[in-house]
Amino acid sequence: MEFGLLLLLGWVAGWLTTVAGLGGGVLLVLALSLQTSPAEALALSSPALLVGNLHRWAVGRRDVDRRVAAPFALGALPGSALGGLLVVAMPTWVLQVLLVLTSALALARALGWWMPRPPAAALVPAGAAIGAVAATTGSAGLAVGAILQSAGLTGAAYVATAAATAVAMHVGRLAAYGFGGLVTSETALLSAALALAILAGNVTGGRVRERLPAEVCSRIELGVLFVCVALALAGL
Repeated sequence: MEFGLLLLLGWVAGWLTTVAGLGGGVLLVLALSLQTSPAEALALSSPALLVGNLHRWAVGRRDVDRRVAAPFALGALPGSALGGLLVVAMPTWVLQVLLVLTSALALARALGWWMPRPPAAALVPAGAAIGAVAATTGSAGLAVGAILQSAGLTGAAYVATAAATAVAMHVGRLAAYGFGGLVTSETALLSAALALAILAGNVTGGRVRERLPAEVCSRIELGVLFVCVALALAGL
């Protein structure tokens, strides 16, 4: 992959996730999977996305709803580690099909065709399931939106809590990718450059988000989901 394209994708991912709350990470994974295998795309993007979410978490730490974030992370950490181990053993075509299915489900939720409303008591098992999906497709961040919305989170609390839960998922799956040999010195260097681009996108997106009404951010998220489905289908 061209280095300039890698940086551009990272910037776009950071900008979109900061403006819309979610979506930039899966767009990044899908775009990278067109240039390399889905497993390599996951391993390359995960360290960079971890840095990006750590930054968003640090910036919005006062807005994190710990009553939601803590139990969700408790399930997401081991769930994502298990999913990461599965990625190492999965055939490429299975990962590509999963990318299509999870992107389509996320779009259906955004259009109101499928609206899961898990109860607060389900945060730990929901975190485990979503963490496993995150490690195998990178798309589960979109499912996190349903959890946070059902808990009544909006605005800054929504973005900050999403970042906090994403950190747990990235830590778990990174440990599994490393154990399975997917994280190499080459991917680490590319991830470092990608992380810098994501941070730049975070900063730019934060400035833009302050000026955009909520309905515009929602439309941006919906547009991202349409693009994600198209990219997922293109990878088959």
